[in-house]
Amino acid sequence: MSAGPLIADFEQVTLVDLIRHGGSLFAEAGLTFGHSYDNALDEATQLVLHALHMPHDLSPVYGQSRVTTAEKAKVLALFERRIRERIPAAYLTGEAWFAGLSFKSDPRALVPRSPIAELIESGFEPWLGGREVHRALDLCTGSGCIAIATGHYHPDWDVTGIDISDDALSLAAENKTRLHADNVHFVKSDLFAALDGEVYDLIVTNPPYVTNDETDALPGEYAHEPELGLRAGDDGLDLALRIMRDAPDHLSEQGLLICEVGEAERALVELLPEVPMAWVEFKVGQMGIFVVERHDLVEHHDRIRALAAARG
Repeated sequence: MSAGPLIADFEQVTLVDLIRHGGSLFAEAGLTFGHSYDNALDEATQLVLHALHMPHDLSPVYGQSRVTTAEKAKVLALFERRIRERIPAAYLTGEAWFAGLSFKSDPRALVPRSPIAELIESGFEPWLGGREVHRALDLCTGSGCIAIATGHYHPDWDVTGIDISDDALSLAAENKTRLHADNVHFVKSDLFAALDGEVYDLIVTNPPYVTNDETDALPGEYAHEPELGLRAGDDGLDLALRIMRDAPDHLSEQGLLICEVGEAERALVELLPEVPMAWVEFKVGQMGIFVVERHDLVEHHDRIRALAAARG
């Protein structure tokens, strides 16, 4: 498909024309959505606004504004790349919105998209139950979005983000500067390995949780993301079980673990039906995120340790 004739029959083109046209092209091409945007029109909207250097929340009153030939060409070039190369829109624009904040986004880390954003904006209530938090930890921080957003909404908290990837940590550092997150710092670590003796009141994590079979079958858009942030064994729980095993050593007495496992929720419940994990209901329903108290992890530590050890 060539960008040139995509909209050549339009004598006068408006922003709405371009957005509608992009949405139609994306739907026809069978693109996969889910990297910040979940439908063709929203992605087309963001690509149009980015190409024209307009704010992402531009008022609809500008929808009938006409674009120049040069502006149309820029938009069509982005549409062309999105279709031909299957690049997620956030990587094309270099920006992803998470918890109301603008993060730099590129292939060094997954595109920010966790529903944990909703928890951050709600102050992690009712799950914290009003308990005090002085230190919080974000495991597998990637772009730093969870750690930085948490620090933004809780400026009195000391927030640490860890990741094993140097590339991800470099992007997180840039986002820290971008968002002036002075109460957030990042550490390179394989989960808790570099955190000996460190204790937190809240641990939040969105670790890799995609099964091997699912990772191998993912649409082309996901091939642009680091596989390290996706693949997590035959049932998607290789990292989650290690986190549950080791979290009690790094949680305060009344500490709380919040962990995202996505579609691996069913497998986790089948493995550990005796552990009282509370599954969070979001505005759009349940999203595979559980909350568990430190004392419950301690009580069932032997079983969790055995399951984690079986994975090597």
